[in-house]
Amino acid sequence: MRRLALSLALALGLAGPAAASTLVYCSEGNPESLDPGRVTTTTAMNVTWQMFNNLVEFEPGTTTLRPALAESWVVSDEGKTYDFTLRAGVRFHANARFAPSRTLNADDVLFSFLRQWRADHPYHRVGGETFGYFRDLGLADLILAIERLDAGRVRFRLREADATFLPNLAQAFGGILSAEYAERLAASNEPEELARAPIGTGPFRFAGYRPDMAVRYRGFPDYWRKAAGPAPLDGLVFSITPNAAVRLTKLKAGECQVAAFPAPADLDAVRADPDLALLSGEELNVAYLALNTTRPPMDDVRVRRAINLAIDRRAIVEAVYGAAGRLARNPLPPGSWAFHDGLPNLAFDREAAARLLAEAGHAQGFETDLWFLPVSRPYNPNGRRVADMIQADLARVGIRARLVTRDWGAYRAALYAGEPTAMLYGWTSDNGDPDNFLNVLLGCQAAVPGGANLARWCDPTYDSDIQAARRTDDRATRTRLYRAAQERFREGLPWVPLAHTVVHMAARRTVAGFRMDPLGRYLFEGVTLSDPP
Repeated sequence: MRRLALSLALALGLAGPAAASTLVYCSEGNPESLDPGRVTTTTAMNVTWQMFNNLVEFEPGTTTLRPALAESWVVSDEGKTYDFTLRAGVRFHANARFAPSRTLNADDVLFSFLRQWRADHPYHRVGGETFGYFRDLGLADLILAIERLDAGRVRFRLREADATFLPNLAQAFGGILSAEYAERLAASNEPEELARAPIGTGPFRFAGYRPDMAVRYRGFPDYWRKAAGPAPLDGLVFSITPNAAVRLTKLKAGECQVAAFPAPADLDAVRADPDLALLSGEELNVAYLALNTTRPPMDDVRVRRAINLAIDRRAIVEAVYGAAGRLARNPLPPGSWAFHDGLPNLAFDREAAARLLAEAGHAQGFETDLWFLPVSRPYNPNGRRVADMIQADLARVGIRARLVTRDWGAYRAALYAGEPTAMLYGWTSDNGDPDNFLNVLLGCQAAVPGGANLARWCDPTYDSDIQAARRTDDRATRTRLYRAAQERFREGLPWVPLAHTVVHMAARRTVAGFRMDPLGRYLFEGVTLSDPP
């Protein structure tokens, strides 16, 4: 098995003494970007997590905040001012273009956030896409100033108190980049290299990326957080393998040591294999069918309600998700502290759906596109099968759905641009806060081209509740507001909520230290490999 791992490392360009301690992770898809400020999927976030650190972070396997590049912080001015003290001596990576002349300081923090915040920043447009996550969170309006107090301290001043600000900084977009590297690239007229050859402070440094093949990393020997115990990995490879069956085949053959999201039908086979371990964990996630409310006939709430009534969601969960699935009734998963358990399950009633369609002027039904995921995701293991079942259900009430998909990058681009009328998608929470679902996915700020509100639904009453919930840290008040928002969602029904899932990963038993995470992060810091018994 060691010879097989070595041959794979050679094929991926990781030849040399370090190859024997290289871990290969069979990932599910290509990252849309290598720039932490521009990633919006867990696929790409997991690629960037290996290379970057944030001011604050979630302790692995939890939603508990802890210091990272900021060793401490002070909140003042009634929750509107945050002063961060940076950790001393943190080194950046180097590459063929760049060798850092200094350690982390306040300039790097300012650069990392100002480029996302200020439209006139020289790096704001570099890389094409806007910083959608930063915008969807409303940070562009919330932040009043970002100031350098001295080399080791940074101040954020907010227009108003916001209970989500600190956990939001722990998300992928908050990764800290090197201002010195950006200056060097700008001087050589190569600013695009900031994302093509990223430089961070994380446990692994970037070594190469070939779309549809692999992202490669080397261990960073000067990493600021030295772990006790076994030697860390010298190399890491994300082997891009969209097909779940192929991922499992590679895992069994030893071509990868960790594989993402085995198909529900293969879970028993993983459990039965003495060389493999099945890891399971409840993530805060949701799978849904978004209905573009700006496009007729989805702009009619009667049509949206009819579609919700026409789809046998329980049959979909049983057939596609099996024991790993749980029927969704709200945008929030049941594990969220603000989940509204007083709302009943949405009914399955074809006769009522047909009556609503007739009332809306569609007695003979209508035609629509229905976009389905081209890759397996933690919230949806088989997008095509889900789409087939939805298509069949809609046909029974006269809605003729034409199935559409594209490769993962083009699929996402089309959804965020507002191209589809009906589309399958999903979400895994990035910070554990209800705001990360109810605001990012359904708030008015995100209901624009490029925003994560794919239904383009903007309800003023709903939006008022979720924005008010951000302005207080009183849990009871926030819970009341978020539950009112869920009731409003049930009135407007811009989605068909489908499922929440227990997420599975498979690993060879030679892997130690890898853990599941409720936020969908797959972190390889501290993971080690041992020889097979």
